[in-house]
Amino acid sequence: MSRTAEHDRTVAVTRRLIRKETRGDLPLLACLAALVLVLTALCAWAPAFAGGQEDRALRQRVDAAQSQAPLISLSTTPEVFNTQPPAVDMATLLGAGRTLTKQLGGEAARHVAFNGGGSYDYDQASLLSPRPPGPANTSTQLTVSYLPSARAHLRYVSGHAPADRTPLATAPQIGLSQTIARALGVRVGSRLTLGFAKTPGVQNAPPQAQLLVSGVYRTTAATDGFWTGRETLDQPSRHPQERSAGTVLAVRGLVGLDAADLLAGAGVGGPRVTWQLRADLSGAALDRARALTGPLSHYSADLSAALCQGVDPITNDIACQVGGQTTGPLLLTDFLTPMLAAFTAQDQQARSLATFAVDALAAVTLATTAVAVRLLLRRRQAHLRLQRARGASTARLVLLRCAVAWPVVLTAALLGWAAGRALAPTGTSGSPQPVPAALATTVVALTVPLMTWLAVREPRRPGRLRRSRRKTVVGRRLVLELTVLLAAAAGVVALRSQGPDGILGAVPVLVALAVVLLLLRICPLVLRLVLRQARRGRGTVGFVGAARAAHDAPATGLALFVLVLTLGTAVFGGLVHRTIDDGLTTGAAWTTGADASATVSGTAASAGTTAPGATTTGIRTAVQRLRILDLAGQADGAAIPQVAVVTVDPRQLAAVAPKSPLAEALLSGLAGARADASTPLPSYLSPGLRTRERTGGFVTTVVTPGRPPVDLTLKPVGTLTAAQLDDPLLGPVTAQLPGGTPLLITTADADRLLPQQPSGSTVLLLKGETPAGTEPAALRSAAARELGPQARIRVRSETLNALRADGLTRGLGTIYTVTSILAALTGLLALALELTLTSDERSRTTSFLRTLGLGGKEAGTLHFLQLLPLAVASAAGGTLLGLLEPRLMAGALDLRQFTGGPAQPALRTDFSLTLALVAGVTALILTAAATETVLARRRRLGAVLRLT
Repeated sequence: MSRTAEHDRTVAVTRRLIRKETRGDLPLLACLAALVLVLTALCAWAPAFAGGQEDRALRQRVDAAQSQAPLISLSTTPEVFNTQPPAVDMATLLGAGRTLTKQLGGEAARHVAFNGGGSYDYDQASLLSPRPPGPANTSTQLTVSYLPSARAHLRYVSGHAPADRTPLATAPQIGLSQTIARALGVRVGSRLTLGFAKTPGVQNAPPQAQLLVSGVYRTTAATDGFWTGRETLDQPSRHPQERSAGTVLAVRGLVGLDAADLLAGAGVGGPRVTWQLRADLSGAALDRARALTGPLSHYSADLSAALCQGVDPITNDIACQVGGQTTGPLLLTDFLTPMLAAFTAQDQQARSLATFAVDALAAVTLATTAVAVRLLLRRRQAHLRLQRARGASTARLVLLRCAVAWPVVLTAALLGWAAGRALAPTGTSGSPQPVPAALATTVVALTVPLMTWLAVREPRRPGRLRRSRRKTVVGRRLVLELTVLLAAAAGVVALRSQGPDGILGAVPVLVALAVVLLLLRICPLVLRLVLRQARRGRGTVGFVGAARAAHDAPATGLALFVLVLTLGTAVFGGLVHRTIDDGLTTGAAWTTGADASATVSGTAASAGTTAPGATTTGIRTAVQRLRILDLAGQADGAAIPQVAVVTVDPRQLAAVAPKSPLAEALLSGLAGARADASTPLPSYLSPGLRTRERTGGFVTTVVTPGRPPVDLTLKPVGTLTAAQLDDPLLGPVTAQLPGGTPLLITTADADRLLPQQPSGSTVLLLKGETPAGTEPAALRSAAARELGPQARIRVRSETLNALRADGLTRGLGTIYTVTSILAALTGLLALALELTLTSDERSRTTSFLRTLGLGGKEAGTLHFLQLLPLAVASAAGGTLLGLLEPRLMAGALDLRQFTGGPAQPALRTDFSLTLALVAGVTALILTAAATETVLARRRRLGAVLRLT
């Protein structure tokens, strides 16, 4: 019983001691709890938030791409000659396409949907009658298509749309655009006789069929990019005839659903049937896309295994069964997987940039934890010594500290995790990360016993051969400093060579630590120089202040690290923000070229051209036409294929962009030149093209229908510089070219000499001269009047808003803002704790001098002088770190993907933010000095004498 009672009394005493120490350490324990709560809440909230921004960014890219062309499509060709007579049930075949997603699997099949119900296209057929008017065309090729999605973008001005169910004993119906009907010389009610290609092994002669023109339509403007790649539905094109002289007129018309059934009955082979699949990436878009790309990689093989079991006896190709109809092989076109791969690379760069900020916040928080624990142990130093003197072991003292701190840390971790889970968005591709949260909690929890052990352990007894303690400390410090410097240098080299990853994201923290170590070496030297000057001056305040600052400099290393890393992270984040913001403006200007731009396929002269100067609507315009020509060197005759030739009017460009370096150069070199077949055309060349022909000009052969070939000479008058090639005026043109394409710019008068190219393009730049002219509606209206409803119009203000709304850009900005604010608050807490920790030494010095007659004003000056080196060192080190890190990480800091510009944006320092941060740190130090001065004045003489 006595042993039990003694044990109970011991437990009761221990509990009372724990409760007493907990109440005394409550403020510092609250600081530890706040730090752990923030870390665990971020581990729960940040991944889910970042996942939501990634989903948003991917949806934006996929939706924009799918508005112009399908990312996933299936196509096949029905076999019409397997029955007698030849037949196809196109309505059933197109409807059966919806069942093809079953082979994707249940989960992936729910992420795709059919878009539009399917379409089909025949190979080009020869128009046998009527013959188009004019002697220029030697033959006419007509493409017959069924495209139900085009109906919403057409308006029939005469007749009606082709019927999906053709009346009995009538020919299939076809609709033509006004321009095509005029080029063919037909109208509503005309009959077109077409000759289709024969099917080998079945037919001896090409089959013929008649189509009835049921209506003539006019295209309407589309804001969803529908007309991109479908311009032939409105405009005819002409190209030289192969293997003979002459010109081919190529046109396209729309038919109804059952036109394929009727053409099959006439012996025409089956068309190419296409089903468009639309990816549904609502919700967790990134997870859905990844779940979809896996089945897509073997989707084609799965379709063949399920539907294709035999061989077609006519074509000797694989035969498949779709909806009871025999077809050829099913071909899959997948653009989603490459898009996801490109997005993954962009997302990885965004994650790397975010990792820099998160690692810096973690380092600041852990350093603040160390400061808080140091202060906690300093407050309990006398008590720990007393317990040590009474025989308490090191393990007991460590466990007693842990018993006080660990429940608080664990409770704060659970509360932070719960708060982060409650604030985190749901239904995203990101999820809370419990492992980093547990790791952060464990590190904070282990900091308490580690630092307690270092504070209460028994000192080693020096042996005979052991060096002095001072030499040992100096040696350890040198080893530590060299290790940190070498690790920082190696990390920077690895970061520049292989790019950032999860481990190398901590390199900025190592660089910050290296900067702090250098400051700790430099500051005492500077203070000694100041001390020499102060010794020679009058008064003791400056001398004592400099002496105390030099004495306390090594002890402020942890606070200096926190302030430098906090300031450096904030300056770095401001630099990233400013660089991206300026880069977005440049990227939007590059994409649109001016206030707005409009692009159509082909270089037809019918495109509107506006003379230099403001139009009646207050909008200036400039036209650029792009052709791809084969050139030959004038000196050696070497062939240079696939050269991008751009024709411009320099006066129009100068009117749109008066300060443009490109417009200035073209105006001086091309203005006033006359375009004549016998006169060389002045031209500006890209550097790559200039290196291929250093001495002479270039020659190209122009073939105009009905005329003999003409050789045109292009005479170089200048080479484009890098700034001129990156001029926004060229953005809409060069964005259409593959990288490395040779570029040549010549005068717009050459348009009447150069051939028209359906494969080329026409770009119209628009600049508003009045506030009303810069409105998006006004710019779109002017562009549509000039280039027609098929023009793809981009407005700079809308493009800039779209770039700024990008999920990756917004997510990165939010992460840097949140981490910078939290790092600043944590740094303030660390500084306050550090100043509290070292205030006793400063107060003792001031109190001693006050007993010697030091006045209140001089005491305030002394407090300020003691803290001034910390403020100067932290401001200089933080600014240096924030400006140095981006330059050190030049290879890893790729911001071009966030801006959309032609090149890596130049790094832009946010000097206003930098000055504000430096002023904030200085004001904080001054506030601390003023606070200590006020507290010192309120002490009575007895308290002053006790401190001395």
